[in-house]
Amino acid sequence: MHYILTIILLTSFMYAKTADFSIIIDEKFNNALVDVTEDYDRSISAVGFIKEYKQEPSQSSKTYTNAFDYLSSLSNAHGSQIHLVKVDKYADILLRKSMNLEKFNEPIGIVKTPQNGYLIGGYTLDGSLLLIKIDSSGNKIFTKQFGTLNQSRMNKIILLRDGGILAIGSAMATRANHNIFENGFALNDVYLARFSGNGTMLWSKKYGSYDDDAGVDAAEAADGSLIVLGKKNSNMQTGITLMRVTQNGDKIWLQEYINEKKATPYKIIKLRDNNFAVSLSQKDEVNKEQIRLLKIDLHKNILLDKTLNTTYPSVLKDIKESLDGKIIGVGFVQDNYDTDGLAMLLDSKFSMLSQEHYGSNENDSFSALSILHNSQIAVAGVYTQKESQETNMWLLKLNRDLTISQISNSVTTFYAQLLDLFKEEIQANKISIKEDLSIRFNDESLYFKIGEYILTNPQKKFLDLFGKKLLTFLYKNKENIKTVEINGHTSSEWGKNDFSSGYLNNEDLSMKRSFATLSHIFNNQDEKTKKWLAEVLKGSGLSFSKKIMLNEVEEKERSRRVSFKIILFEN
Repeated sequence: MHYILTIILLTSFMYAKTADFSIIIDEKFNNALVDVTEDYDRSISAVGFIKEYKQEPSQSSKTYTNAFDYLSSLSNAHGSQIHLVKVDKYADILLRKSMNLEKFNEPIGIVKTPQNGYLIGGYTLDGSLLLIKIDSSGNKIFTKQFGTLNQSRMNKIILLRDGGILAIGSAMATRANHNIFENGFALNDVYLARFSGNGTMLWSKKYGSYDDDAGVDAAEAADGSLIVLGKKNSNMQTGITLMRVTQNGDKIWLQEYINEKKATPYKIIKLRDNNFAVSLSQKDEVNKEQIRLLKIDLHKNILLDKTLNTTYPSVLKDIKESLDGKIIGVGFVQDNYDTDGLAMLLDSKFSMLSQEHYGSNENDSFSALSILHNSQIAVAGVYTQKESQETNMWLLKLNRDLTISQISNSVTTFYAQLLDLFKEEIQANKISIKEDLSIRFNDESLYFKIGEYILTNPQKKFLDLFGKKLLTFLYKNKENIKTVEINGHTSSEWGKNDFSSGYLNNEDLSMKRSFATLSHIFNNQDEKTKKWLAEVLKGSGLSFSKKIMLNEVEEKERSRRVSFKIILFEN
């Protein structure tokens, strides 16, 4: 399925927001989001870049001794700056902030700190690596600039169990050595740097060969060792490398796969069974990119190797494992000259369960995903407006089945929507709805007779119409619904010999009224809705504890009823 997104333009910058949880931020020139994470307050933060421009003062008297310095000064007049975006569950932007570093730079990843701040990894455009720590408001705590004397590039950062950070990338080789993966002599080497949680560099090392090597990603094993995913170019052939190193960066083993089906590596993750999943793309016999997934163990044994043959060229740039063992991946799919954001759901054997495509008719792509606390999925990427040549920052939220999530509703918003949904019934005084999202039946034909709980024909007819309208609305907003209560009530005059027996008799009666209503509504739904209702429906009997009173006098007929209450998830 290909979802075309509707665009709404606002004032200071272009910002698209619809009922779907899809945020498109269009600044001048190319910009993008590259990584995403969930905050402790349940908001979502994503990191990307926007373009900034710096102009030399016209009165500057600076002189240059050679043309190369002059050209360098011109090239530094414009470029990228790391940019943080934070949004709440209503898709409202809470924070947007650029790092505004002296040198132009781009990010590659973001991780949370225990203080609800962030560590952002990136690189300057002149070849230095960056680690930036910021607080929850985007204020810089420190900036670390590191790397080798030669040009370096960072590709990924990962959060380690001790709270530290591992930076993975490449650095230009400097020394000749004939030992494979020691200190290489070639174009680039794999570069790793490990930091403590407070930003202290613990070690940095290069690993290389005569070929062009680069670190792509890494995952921490249960014993603290690190599995490093790399890529290699050798004599016009491409391939991947897998390397295991100790906590201190000492190599344990190396496995190379040169020119194996023209594979390109993207991501490695540790699975819940302590093995590892690797996402690759490979070219088929007609040079079309296909998704390939590997499962390996700690000793470089390949446990599973699966290629997903899709109709269009497809790539998964990021993968995560959910608590139920399924794999969620995002990337892009190409259709002729256009690309769409691709989301894919796989089982534990890497068999595809479903996939969805998102975007416009231009070039759109997903870069990274984060599985949220409620099993929804935050996705970061780029979006291109129709007939535009410039990319925009793009942030989405998907449901567990990969459909796009609806924007969360506050209780106030939900209350207003219920009033609008049932405006005819409210005007006819058949029901009333309170701001706590409780629904009461007012029509006398909907009350029960003394001691009875079996539904009458008028009650069934009304419940059929009421249930269809309510449950269609609730199912559409199911990601916001925590509980749907159906409460049975009684008046106080029935079943009395003494207080105890009167209460218990009425408690039993009220539960039967609740169950009769619940079962009637439940049985009239399709199987998909029934499965969802089984997770949220709650029937209860309240005996005569919630009698309806008027001027301190019990209204016995109106007390013999059922009521509904909707409870939303907290922020």
